[in-house]
Amino acid sequence: MRLLFCFVMLVAVFRAEQSTRGLVFAQAGDTTLKLDLYRPDGAAAGVVVWVHGGAWRSGSRESVDLKGLTALGWAVASVDYRLSTAAKFPAQIHDIKAAIRHLRAHAGELGLPTNRFIIAGSSAGAHLAALVGVTNGHPGLEGTVGSDLKISSDVQAIVSLYGASNLTTILAQSTSHGLSVRQPALDLLLGGQPDAVPELARLASPVFHVDAGDPPLLLMHGDQDPQMPINQSHELTGAYESAGRPVVFKVAHGSAHGGPAFTSEASLRLIDAFLREHLPR
Repeated sequence: MRLLFCFVMLVAVFRAEQSTRGLVFAQAGDTTLKLDLYRPDGAAAGVVVWVHGGAWRSGSRESVDLKGLTALGWAVASVDYRLSTAAKFPAQIHDIKAAIRHLRAHAGELGLPTNRFIIAGSSAGAHLAALVGVTNGHPGLEGTVGSDLKISSDVQAIVSLYGASNLTTILAQSTSHGLSVRQPALDLLLGGQPDAVPELARLASPVFHVDAGDPPLLLMHGDQDPQMPINQSHELTGAYESAGRPVVFKVAHGSAHGGPAFTSEASLRLIDAFLREHLPR
């Protein structure tokens, strides 16, 4: 059974490589923002908008941890966003929401559904994904990037792989290694440490935006992560539970920051089952 799944997934990924690459969805200043769209074989069950990690300052849309979901019937769109070396927060959120608006506006020609959008990411990308997901319609975070401003950027589910959720507590929770990565990264993202820019740090923290209207959330985090404190996922889980919203928190026992535990057959099937249970019919 496992060999059959791997074969099917390889075939689907091969076909996905024939999908749309380098699709321009917006222009932000001097930066041309693009996305790569990987389609399943057949009608897409939904659109997973993928946000890459890299401490907000590095990485690219070429890194797509959940591309394997195409084998299970999902379209995956890996999107650009301006890195913190080029633009400070909230530019990243504005760019990602612009990508969602563009995909929804052109869903017909791209062969995508309009009412089943999932935002997903890993590490810093998971932080951005969670923030996009819990700020549907937020006036300060929608931005004016792109030409599809009248189209909704709402998403219907969130998948967070070992991401941050509270920038006001993350440093106190971090290991020495985590601090060595996080402090300079936050300087670039926010223009200062969280205690120096508290209002901006709160705006950038998903836990402060959670309310009764937020979409279902799936979190996965390794309990041996030396870089992103697992308490960040615990905090977001707690905020969801307090708001009475659907949330599933899967701890990857023995796993560190990323790795095969998050992209395995079992993990992909877990994500697939969660989405099929919670997304609108």
